[in-house]
Formats: sequence, C-alpha cells, structure tokens
Amino acid sequence: MSLRPNPMNPLPPSFSDQTLRQVRRAWRKYGILWMGAVLVGLVAVLYAWLMDVGFGMFRSMQQSHFWLPLFLTPAVGALCVWITRRYFPGSEGSGIPQVIATLEEDTTRRGQSLLSVKLLLGKIGVSFIGILGGFTIGREGPTVQVGAALMFNLRRLYPRASAALERRLILAGAAAGLSAAFNTPLAGIVFAIEELTRSFEHRASGVVITVIIFAGAVALGLNGNYTYFGTIQIDSALTDMLALAVLVTGILTGVAGGMFCWLLLNTKRWIPVKLQDLRSNRPIAFGALCGLAVAVIGVIAGGATFGSGYVEAKGVLEGHQHLSVFYPFLKMASMVSSYLPGIPGGIFAPSLSIGAGFGNLLHQVFSNTSLPMLIALAMVGYLAAVTQSPITAFVIVMEMINGHALVISLMATALIASRVSRFFAPPLYDALSERYRVACAGAMPPNAGQMDSEKTEVKEMKEVKNASDNELQNEQRNGMEK
Repeated sequence: MSLRPNPMNPLPPSFSDQTLRQVRRAWRKYGILWMGAVLVGLVAVLYAWLMDVGFGMFRSMQQSHFWLPLFLTPAVGALCVWITRRYFPGSEGSGIPQVIATLEEDTTRRGQSLLSVKLLLGKIGVSFIGILGGFTIGREGPTVQVGAALMFNLRRLYPRASAALERRLILAGAAAGLSAAFNTPLAGIVFAIEELTRSFEHRASGVVITVIIFAGAVALGLNGNYTYFGTIQIDSALTDMLALAVLVTGILTGVAGGMFCWLLLNTKRWIPVKLQDLRSNRPIAFGALCGLAVAVIGVIAGGATFGSGYVEAKGVLEGHQHLSVFYPFLKMASMVSSYLPGIPGGIFAPSLSIGAGFGNLLHQVFSNTSLPMLIALAMVGYLAAVTQSPITAFVIVMEMINGHALVISLMATALIASRVSRFFAPPLYDALSERYRVACAGAMPPNAGQMDSEKTEVKEMKEVKNASDNELQNEQRNGMEK
C-alpha cells in the first residue's frame, strides 16, 4: 500500500516527527532555562520597585509625623509575624539559609517545603508590609530565595526531573537572584560557589552563567546600566596610611560583624528569660515589642535607621549626607530587632549601610585618607564578617562601586574581617540553615525509610520463624499420634 502525501503537510511524516523531536529537545535543554532566567530578572526588578515604593510611603509618613512609627511599626511587626507563622512558615529572614538547606540533601522534599510558589509570594508580600513599617530589612537576600523558588518550580516542565537537575536549577536561580538584585553578575557566580555550595559541579557552571546572563540582561533592559552605589572617586586615596587603614578597618568590622552573628545565634545567652518566654509562647506580642524597639531607635536616630539603609550609604558615599558616629551601632541594634521576630527580609543592604557608618567613623581617625575609600573598605569588611564569605563580599562591593583600583585593599580587608569574625561565631547562613535541616528532619527523619525497611524485614523474619516453629510442632504432634 503506497502512502499518499498529505496536501496540508507536504513534508514526509518521518521528517516532521524528527523536527518535532528536535524542537522539544531544544526547548527542554535551552527554552525552559532561558524562560526561567527572564522570569527571575522580571521578578527581581518588580520586587525592587515594590520595596522602593513601600519605603517611600513610610518615609513620607515618618517625615510628616516623626512620632508615627511608635504606633505603626509595632502594629506592622505583629501583623508580619502573624501572617508569616500562620500562612508562610519557612519564609522568615533572608531566605539564603533555606536555599542552603535545600541544596544539602533531599532536594525534592525540602524544595517543596521551602521553595514553593506560595512561599515565594509570601516572601515578597510580607517583606513589603515590613518595609512599610520601617523595619531594617533588605530585599537582596530574599531575592535569592525568590530566584531559587522560581527556577525550582520549573522542574515540572521537564519530563524526568532528577535531584541533580533540581539542584542545578536552584543554584542557578539563587545566583541569578543576587546578580539581578545588585546588578553584579560576577558576584552571582562567586556567591553560588562560595556560599551556596562548597563543591561546584562542572555541569552546573554553564547553567548558572546562562541564567545570570539572561536575568541580568532583563534587569539592565528595565533599569539601565548602573552601579548599585555609583562610582567612587579615589584619585588621592592611595596614601601611605592605606595599609594601616586596611588592618584597622578589617579588625573593627570583623569584631562588629562577629558580634552581630553571635547575637543572632546565641539569643538564649543574652535575651532575658521573660522575653525568651514571650518569644516562644506569644510570638506576635514579641514581634510588636521588636517593632517598638525599631521605632524608638529610629526616632532617636532622626529616622536614619529605618529601612535598608541604601539611601544613607549612597548619600555618604557621594558626600551629600552626614552620618552620626553612633549610626552604625544604632543601625546594628535596629537590624537585630528586625531579624529576631522572624520577619521576611534580608541583611545584605543593612550590612552595607552599617559598614558605611563604620567607614564614616574611621574617618575621624584617618582624616587624611579618602572618605569614600574608607567607606568602601568598611562595607566590604562588615559584609565579609557577617557572611564569612570574603570573596563574595569583595566582589559585590567592587562591582557596586566600580572600585577596580581598590581590588587588593578590598580583598585584604574582607579576609581580615572574616577571620576575626570566626572568633565570635560560625558562618551565619550555615548555622541558620542547620535549623531548617533539623526542622525538615523533624517532619520526617532522614533515615525513616531505612528504619521502616528494617522494621519490615525484622517482622518478616519473625513471621517466617513462627511459621517454621508451627510446622515443626505439627510434625511432632502427628508423629506422637502415629
């Protein structure tokens, strides 16, 4: 029987099927990845715009009525804690510990719990409410979890999603989220290698770079080509005091960042017992109390400690804003009060702002040294001390300020600060991620499947033994009867 050509499809059937298979293969290999990267870039830009709008609304109200945060911020704190605990558990804090915990093991189950679409929406929505209340939170860390969640949920478009594929998608989404948030593509790659995973798969490198490129292109297309804090001028910065300034800045920011990590990781050793009971038994009331602390600190600081601190850091870098010598300490206290109740929000931007405050403080000692250079060194030092990821810290700051002339100084400061910080506390994100690993293990023990199989095997052995004993007894009874 001869095959008649189809007038609607002049191509041979075999050729059409082959082309369709190639298109599907290309879609699975490239199309899904590119689509996800574009989506990460769009959401990162939208999230940044939303947080800017929210803080602008708060700033407008706060400047008109300086006393308003004393009532607004506690109410917002209680509301954010209630929403987070009631509807979005797992969205607390920056989101980076959740990503690390998901990458460690059991990627599928932990991803479904910590990187769901519901959690993604909750992360954005509740952090927006938090910034409306003036809490000291940033959006860069949460963008890491948002990017990881977006890419993780694209696994459903693959016919056979493996744990290795899910891991690469999470890694790429998280790195692209940081890259798009700061407009720092190199920092996104370094962050994926140094912070998110200690072993970088060769097959994952291409995926990470591809997603960063597409997400970054989208962010650049919408925001334009910019540096996060602008370009600093350091023509006269390289003085004879530079080496001493690097050493002092590294030690000071290392101690300050290490103390911050210690405060977050050892709450039971410094928070009074009554407040610990309030935090455990009445978390909503504790959130309101932390909001009151943030409001009081903000009123004392003249409003400078509210929000992420991006405006203050950029202003002092450009030389048109003056910061008090007490600013870094007040900002640090505000950031601790914002993080303790578990409100979704990051610590990257506030840490950079605190670093800028320490740079301004150090200028009182090194008055002959360039102020922008000291601020850059202190920013990288404090960020490296908090994250204990020195390479990521200096690459982020270098790209944010276009500070290629300070590469060696930034590297040295980051290394000193991160080493000093280790005397006070372990790496913050790793320590916090351990809590999520324990929480996930509590829902289902890691060896539950193995324990169940062992119980089943023991039960079967007992049944076989009982059956053998019954047969032996029957044979003995029959023999006696005979």
